[in-house]
Amino acid sequence: MAISLASLKRSSALSSPRILVHGVAGVGKSTFASAAPNPVFILTEDGLGTLDIPHFPLARSFDEVMEALAALYSEDNDFRTVVIDSVDWLEPLIWARACKDNGWKSIEDPGYGKGYVAALDLWRQYIDGLNALRDEKGLTIIQIAHTEIKRFDSPEHDPYDRYIIKLHARAAALLQEHSDAVLFANYRISTVKSDVGFNKKVTRALGSGERVLYSAERPAFLAKNRYGLPDVLPLSWDAFASAMPQFQAQS
Repeated sequence: MAISLASLKRSSALSSPRILVHGVAGVGKSTFASAAPNPVFILTEDGLGTLDIPHFPLARSFDEVMEALAALYSEDNDFRTVVIDSVDWLEPLIWARACKDNGWKSIEDPGYGKGYVAALDLWRQYIDGLNALRDEKGLTIIQIAHTEIKRFDSPEHDPYDRYIIKLHARAAALLQEHSDAVLFANYRISTVKSDVGFNKKVTRALGSGERVLYSAERPAFLAKNRYGLPDVLPLSWDAFASAMPQFQAQS
């Protein structure tokens, strides 16, 4: 088909969101995702606890994850959300498949980061599967990840620590690029300085137990969104959905 100005399109239709949630252990990421509309979980770790949610058997290979995505695509169902719990436990399954395909003993075998580059092809297959469910079946995509603290060497400031997604840097960048919202879940913490005498002060952390969701990047953590969300929300699906244009349109 020839491309011309007549082929320009303009649409206000809102696609289902692709959400990546990372956060500290036990903060409630799976609970948050379980409250999404009619969810089904693809598990790479046994992290549901007491949550009574439809889920596939624990995936022990990359192929099993892809088979679950294919089943959701090809078989009739009324699910509206697919949750991957978690992508950092999916990563070693991807590495194992890359090693099998290439005859490596470990992902480090080829050297110079070549193993991680090869793994990106499998990550892209996985992302294509998610996008097919979103674009053709209308499913909301939620990927859950753990977080870790690493030093960030800023070109403008002294190095500092920040929370990042617990994945190899190449994979983390790919998943962030293909997400409409990267959300950081944590407990709200404030600090106070206390006088301990002898003109010395110590900084103490105070936590109320409140769990929050950050949608905009800060020096301390990675986050982004394409929806103009508030910078901070309660870690609650209802609070998140009420701020999302897609879910407002459905209510």
